[in-house]
Amino acid sequence: MTTRRHVLILGGTTEARRLAAELAADPGLLVTSSLAGRVAQPRLPAGQVRIGGFGGAQGLAQWLREHRVDALIDATHPFAEKISFNAAEAAAIAHTPLLALRRPGWVAGPGDRWHEVGSLSEAAGVLPSLGRRVFLTTGRMGLAAFAGLDELWFLVRSVDAPEPPVPARMEVLLDRGPFTVEGESELVRRHRIEVLVTKDSGGPATSAKLTAARLAGVPVVVVRRPPVPSGVRVAPDVAGAVHWLGTLR
Repeated sequence: MTTRRHVLILGGTTEARRLAAELAADPGLLVTSSLAGRVAQPRLPAGQVRIGGFGGAQGLAQWLREHRVDALIDATHPFAEKISFNAAEAAAIAHTPLLALRRPGWVAGPGDRWHEVGSLSEAAGVLPSLGRRVFLTTGRMGLAAFAGLDELWFLVRSVDAPEPPVPARMEVLLDRGPFTVEGESELVRRHRIEVLVTKDSGGPATSAKLTAARLAGVPVVVVRRPPVPSGVRVAPDVAGAVHWLGTLR
């Protein structure tokens, strides 16, 4: 009897769910997806699922060994920097092959008015010069960076309700992508949005806001994504991850 190869997928992204669905259909693979547990009602992927942290790089390395993981795929959000570096360290400790699945970042096109920054704090610093009514789409984590901007009004969109510290003047919109250009344009119009703030998450699920901003002539503050840990191989899509896994046979 042939032992199934065990693949651990980190992340609750769209790409992570698509990858889990494709790999789980292979009878020769045992697929486990690990979710951070930051979303109250996550969309569960195919295969086995575990929720919660590992206790840092050492804890993840121990989990890889104990569960005989043959391949580790980091399909976390492009801004989940800590877990990506923990994954790289754990994979090195446990001698487990590692791949980072990262959707390509967005690219500005004709008519876009982008202001690229390196952090949420930098984004907060440039906002007062760009507009007073802000569409903030960076998620519920990190709102403290904008909490001191009392002269600005924020429309904050997130999957779950944010917790303090938050901006003094804000309206919270609980929603989850994918979004449409029509829907995003209506939000910009109805709330009289003057500037959009986003992280460079990439992918089509939330890119409609960029088109809506371009059509409305609204400037966009784009937070650049952190780099993938040095030495880690990267695939831009699910097909690339599946191909990489095939090379390990």
